[in-house]
Amino acid sequence: MTEILRSTTGDTVDLVALRAYSRTDRATEAMLAANPGLAALGVVLPLGTAVTAPDLDVEAPAIDLVKLWD
Repeated sequence: MTEILRSTTGDTVDLVALRAYSRTDRATEAMLAANPGLAALGVVLPLGTAVTAPDLDVEAPAIDLVKLWD
C-alpha cells in the first residue's frame, strides 16, 4: 500500500525510507523513483515535504557466494 509521509526537521530521503520500511536498501532508490524532483530539493528535505513511500518488492536480491575451498 502506497503511503504519503511528511518530512520532519533534518530529514533526508534515506531517513524517511528508514522510518517507512525499517531499512534503506533499495527503499531510498524506490522513493526517489516514485517522487520526481525530490532529489532536486537537496540533501536535507524542507520541513513538511510530502514523500510518497511506494510498495517494495519483498524478494531479496540474489547474492553470489564465493566458496574458498571448492
